Amino acid sequence: MTGEVTSLWRHPIKSHGREAVQSVTMTPGQTMPGDRVWAVAHEASKADGSDWVPCANFSRGAKAPQLMAIEAHTNEKSLTLSHPDRPELTFDPDHEVQAFLDWVKPLMPADRAASARIIRAPGRGMTDSDFPSISLCNMASNRAVGQKLDTDLSINRWRGNIWFDGLPLWEELDWIGREVQIGAVVFQVRERITRCLATTANPDTGQRDADTLGALETWGHQDFGVYAEVIRGGEISVGDKVHLL
Repeated sequence: MTGEVTSLWRHPIKSHGREAVQSVTMTPGQTMPGDRVWAVAHEASKADGSDWVPCANFSRGAKAPQLMAIEAHTNEKSLTLSHPDRPELTFDPDHEVQAFLDWVKPLMPADRAASARIIRAPGRGMTDSDFPSISLCNMASNRAVGQKLDTDLSINRWRGNIWFDGLPLWEELDWIGREVQIGAVVFQVRERITRCLATTANPDTGQRDADTLGALETWGHQDFGVYAEVIRGGEISVGDKVHLL
């Protein structure tokens, strides 16, 4: 049985905007190009860009649900962010940090550590995993969670990289330790993705409106999607096939 890639997503600034792409070229041992290139360290963080650090060091959707409604567009030398409650912002994340901090401040809860600076991940995307990972997500699993909640659940709640359809729900959770080929790329699937409160926020409004974690618990876990490592590089495009090796 094979699946098919339905969409590809990158998130240029960790937790601050999503961007769909039609194709991507993967490199062994690397994150998805353009994904989590930057991250926003808060005022209590010790992150300095010299090494990978856990997500607790960064402003993120679990603590600030309004961030979930940001969309991103990558330009040649800049990034454009949009949000339903903010004017559009085009800026250079490496050199125009204050413009971004001013823009994002109204979206941050007053009782949380304020966003303080933008850092670049050192030679990799600042994914939540301590290894450079790509997240693989199953449309059937998303539909099943939506049915539990009696709603048409947006896939953008999960902030996945590669979405596929045509395989049974939760099949991806049985891939741990296996190799899967998507397009020309071969992945080693390494671990499940345990989910947090970020997924309870509506990606269109930034408001918490769905008990996604409670729905997952009805299956006896809080996992959605898997983290995989690229072991053979190449191109992936929307419409490519997905199958276990």
